[in-house]
Amino acid sequence: MAQRVSLMDYHGGNKKASTARVRVAVRLRPYMDKEEVNGKRLCVRGLDSQSLEIVNWRNQLETMHYQFDAFYGNDSTQREVYTGSVYPILSKLLIGQNASVFAYGPTGAGKTHTMQGSPGQPGIIPRAVRDLLQMARAASSTADDETWTYSITMSYVEIYQEKVMDLLEPKNKDLPIREDKDHKILIPGVTQKTINTFADFDEHFMLASQNRTVASTKLNDRSSRSHAVLLIKVQKNQQVVPYRQLTGKLYLIDLAGSEDNRRTGNQGIRLKESGAINSSLFTLSKVVDALNQGLPRIPYRDSKLTRLLQDSLGGSAHSVMITNIAPEEKYYFDTLTALNFAAKSKQIINKPFSQESTQVTVQPTMKRPRDDVEAPTASRQRKKSKTEANEESPNSSANATQCKLNLASLDPAVVERLLKLDKILTEKSIKDAQLLSTPKRERMALLKKWEESQVEIERLKERQKELEQKAMVAESRLEKSDNSLSDCSVNESTFRAPLRGRNRITSTAKTKKVVRVLSLQDHNRQQNAILEEGLPVIEKKKSKCTGSENELGWEVNIRTDLLQTSREKILNLLNTGSVKELKSLQKIGDKKSKLIVGWREVNGPFKSVEDLSSLDGMSVKLVSSFIKANIMTMVAS
Repeated sequence: MAQRVSLMDYHGGNKKASTARVRVAVRLRPYMDKEEVNGKRLCVRGLDSQSLEIVNWRNQLETMHYQFDAFYGNDSTQREVYTGSVYPILSKLLIGQNASVFAYGPTGAGKTHTMQGSPGQPGIIPRAVRDLLQMARAASSTADDETWTYSITMSYVEIYQEKVMDLLEPKNKDLPIREDKDHKILIPGVTQKTINTFADFDEHFMLASQNRTVASTKLNDRSSRSHAVLLIKVQKNQQVVPYRQLTGKLYLIDLAGSEDNRRTGNQGIRLKESGAINSSLFTLSKVVDALNQGLPRIPYRDSKLTRLLQDSLGGSAHSVMITNIAPEEKYYFDTLTALNFAAKSKQIINKPFSQESTQVTVQPTMKRPRDDVEAPTASRQRKKSKTEANEESPNSSANATQCKLNLASLDPAVVERLLKLDKILTEKSIKDAQLLSTPKRERMALLKKWEESQVEIERLKERQKELEQKAMVAESRLEKSDNSLSDCSVNESTFRAPLRGRNRITSTAKTKKVVRVLSLQDHNRQQNAILEEGLPVIEKKKSKCTGSENELGWEVNIRTDLLQTSREKILNLLNTGSVKELKSLQKIGDKKSKLIVGWREVNGPFKSVEDLSSLDGMSVKLVSSFIKANIMTMVAS
């Protein structure tokens, strides 16, 4: 189980965990040779090893003074920067504490040179890794640490346009950033390489550095277009009880520089990269302001950069920020912004602690003295119970045999029902046991809920009976009204197309609306007139009732010539009509009209109206309903 151990507790002290302020160092880049020819003035000047001054842009006769933990002038070397600011925190990793070093500043101020350096002037990263390997090797060989082993791994990622890219394995793109239960920041799926020698590190690091995104701008020939984060993890494992494990992490971060696109000349993809860089650096500034003001919410999650720097700023790491600035006057406002940010950052307080976990070992259980005294009695009881079981075993086996014979003599259907009953009883007993095993309060709540459900079921049953009675009364009234109607009653649904959508009316009892009621004489006169004019005659026949169902079925008879003419019109419209014309048919919408046109283009014209059943979603019953609806519409019109 992981636990936090402060530095004082690790060494046996009694004091509480001490706090550590973010250490800020400022490094001034040398004046560029090509700019010295132009006779440019310097805007920054160092006063001593910890302070500097910059010209006040509001009043050229005044200067502004800044005080930091260290100031390295333009003639400082890589070794001086590393030895003065970085080397003192490396020993914290061997006792399970975290540390971070990140370079901040405008583009072209020398951040990458400070962190990586060159083969002739190695920077902070190669020097720190070399010294860590030597420290681990020296610690494992000492007498005090003979029971400890050390392992060192490395991971290397870049944050490019708010996406975490794995530089050791370029296939891993857009990796997530997570926080575990112990509030540790980690990157799932990132590649980790074990390094035993500096040659191992140099091989992996040089190949990964080639995968980093760089480009040329007006201010820098090799401008970093992403933030690079190198993670060195040191694990210290104890080989004897209690098998303690100390884990220290070193973050070495090369931040991309803030850019003024008016001076860098960024366009296209470079402009988009610059926007992502400036946005993440602005979020970093908001985090620093929130920490200094003591706000309840720190916006770490607003960018991937601040999410990774959560331990470094206000977290549990020993942090060192190296602010790189340029002396030229054209960098004045970038330099002033970087110095103001550095002055705010040195007020941040971190609370480092050791990341220690202990492997819990299971100790063998020892017999208590009273167990030894009771052992003879317990052994005698076990022997007695075993003897009784042997004596009862013949009877139990005989009972089981008799039970099997009885089951075999029964009817198979009866046996099956008995087995089902036994299964139901077993399940019920299991549920009862589970109910009794639950706490009393939960058991009472379940019983109350069950009683409420039973009351609700009874209420619904009564409601169902009332509805059934009302339906029977309505059905009997409908039957009486149908019997009293004359034969000339015409159902409105016969002459109208099937209703669709929200115009469709449904009910438990099938209601019929009589449009007109004629006397028998009026009906005969009207029928003779229809026959003289040659109009179709529509007759209705009452279908026989089947079983106890009291429903009226109607068959529609139409003159044969009109029926044939209507079918030909429908078939002609199916073969020649457009999508809009097909939609004028009953039961044909936009989807089915398009299916008809597509089927017609693939298989040719329809031979008969019944061929519609070949379409998807058109069954034989639906085609029959379609034919009836459209014929009735054509006849009625």
